[in-house]
Amino acid sequence: QVQLVESGGGSVQAGGSLRLSCAASGYGSRYYCMAWFRQAPGKDREGVARIRYDGYTIYADSVKGRFTVSKDAKNTLYLQMNALKPEDTAMYYCAATERGVCVGAGISDYNYWGQGTQVTVSS
Repeated sequence: QVQLVESGGGSVQAGGSLRLSCAASGYGSRYYCMAWFRQAPGKDREGVARIRYDGYTIYADSVKGRFTVSKDAKNTLYLQMNALKPEDTAMYYCAATERGVCVGAGISDYNYWGQGTQVTVSS
């Protein structure tokens, strides 16, 4: 049974930082790509950052230079978020896939999802 459990969300003021974590249980060693998505009220879920099995990373333009995605040897996924803005407010989800796609992966390519953790940034 594969499970992804996010933690680390919360409320911060603009300019602040948060670090999200996503603990993976089950067959984590087989993940080809792990990613962070977010969804704000009334908006579509969007990709924030992703990391391939070899460490290659991809970021959305809106977070480049502010967010850093990483993972450790136990396949715990992290998202360091600095210089947060009110528009970063959303529910953040981690996702993983065993399929051999990462660079061009869409939402439907990820077969494992966490329940989400809320990030709220006030101005």
